[in-house]
Amino acid sequence: MKMKINFRFGLTFFIGLFALLAVIWVVVSTSQKNEDKASTERLSIGATAPDFQATNTLGEKVTLSDFRGKFVVINFWASWCGPCVNEMPLINRVFQDSDSDVVTLFVNVGESKGTVNEFLTQHQFDFPVIIDVTGKISGMYAVTGLPVTYILEKEGNIAHSIIGEISSENQLYNYLETAKED
Repeated sequence: MKMKINFRFGLTFFIGLFALLAVIWVVVSTSQKNEDKASTERLSIGATAPDFQATNTLGEKVTLSDFRGKFVVINFWASWCGPCVNEMPLINRVFQDSDSDVVTLFVNVGESKGTVNEFLTQHQFDFPVIIDVTGKISGMYAVTGLPVTYILEKEGNIAHSIIGEISSENQLYNYLETAKED
């Protein structure tokens, strides 16, 4: 008789524990979906771009909000990404030719400083690169594939997002011009 009571108590305890864990799981997963939704909304055209601070390959601290008052091109890339490598000379030309109110930030996703410096040397690029080894910055911008380029207005709002390879200088200059007109 005593064994039946202990068994029932144990069974009731485990069922209650299972139900409690199920409730906790539902609450946590719902809250996480809401955070993910907020993150996606933050990236819509016209929304303020997520601010970040990082160090570039020259050892300089770069804070996005320091560039308010200028147009900003943020390019997410990696050396193993064919389309990224294809568009790099084009974006480099825009970087070199842009007037003083346009800033270009190159953000390498997931590679070491050594790998990035080797790539820059091999391709004779002299622009500084922000190293995002941990993916924190690319995560803030919901980057799930490469390349991705964001163009920000002077106020720090997202004017355009370009997913995939930029195929021509004209395409990029047109995006910059429309951002300047807004």
